[in-house]
Amino acid sequence: MNRFFKLASVIAMSMTTLGSAAIAETKLTISTWLPPQHRINTGMFEGLIDMMEEATNGEVTAELKYGLAPPPAQMDLITDGAADISIIFHGYQPGRFVGTKLVELPGYEGSAEASSVAYWRVYEKYLSVLDEHRGVKVIALNTHGPGQIHSDQSVTSLADVSGLKVRIGGGVAGEVGAALGVVGIRVPAPKVYETLASGAADGVFIPFESRVGFKLTEVAKNVFEMPGGFYRGSFAIIMSQETFDGLPEDVRNALEEKVFGEPASRMMGAVWDESDATGRAATEADDSNSITVASQADQEAFKKIVEDVTAQVLAELTEAGVDAQAAYDMVVTEMAGY
Repeated sequence: MNRFFKLASVIAMSMTTLGSAAIAETKLTISTWLPPQHRINTGMFEGLIDMMEEATNGEVTAELKYGLAPPPAQMDLITDGAADISIIFHGYQPGRFVGTKLVELPGYEGSAEASSVAYWRVYEKYLSVLDEHRGVKVIALNTHGPGQIHSDQSVTSLADVSGLKVRIGGGVAGEVGAALGVVGIRVPAPKVYETLASGAADGVFIPFESRVGFKLTEVAKNVFEMPGGFYRGSFAIIMSQETFDGLPEDVRNALEEKVFGEPASRMMGAVWDESDATGRAATEADDSNSITVASQADQEAFKKIVEDVTAQVLAELTEAGVDAQAAYDMVVTEMAGY
């Protein structure tokens, strides 16, 4: 009887070992520079983890790590091997990215989901040749929703905007801000609350999501909304090429076919749309907050700024070697037909 129990024990241990080997788990590290409650963490990254686990039958998962590096250093963090995946905001690195400005332009009509899908498609066809993310693997691209002006003082017209000290993330938002006559202040998004609370800035260019994500309902009680937005922000989710290359071939294929690229980009854009809706709802529910939509006259005046900034960005893309007009037309068409 003792020999029977010993044999059963050995068999059980062997089965456990074999089972563990069959579903060997690779746990990736995702570096995030955003607060834990932000929807990039709780929506986009969690959604990405779920997609990777499902596509690989649990062989690949990931965990978030906070505060590994400031926002502008995330790409270097990945190339150095300190993390496997991160998200970068292109506007935080002036002069490093040109192609990404295409999707940041104001004037596009459509949701963040539509613009994110259009972004990935135009990237594959026109922008990837610029190789602006060299050293890392781009696994998704997305934009946030239309960026608006949030302030703690009343802003009801474009005339009120001129002269304001406004936090600007960079990229096309900076060019639009200059055309509007604002005094641009550059700080990363996680610093927005304290920048406004301290009076270092009068307002901020940012999407509705941040009404909740960065608690702007407390420090920027007024929103001046331009239909379609003053700009859109451009993000890339990047992965260590070395990490990706080290995965088994069948796992790499599953991630490429079912997760990376358009599927992940679509998911992330959809999360942003939901987050923008939550931010708007929170603003509308707070009696101390207000939303002022730009008048028809201001909308017409802003169209001239849109034309000028668009021409400037397309000229930069052309100089970089991109068929800029074709790329721009593709974004418009893809978003309109989404």
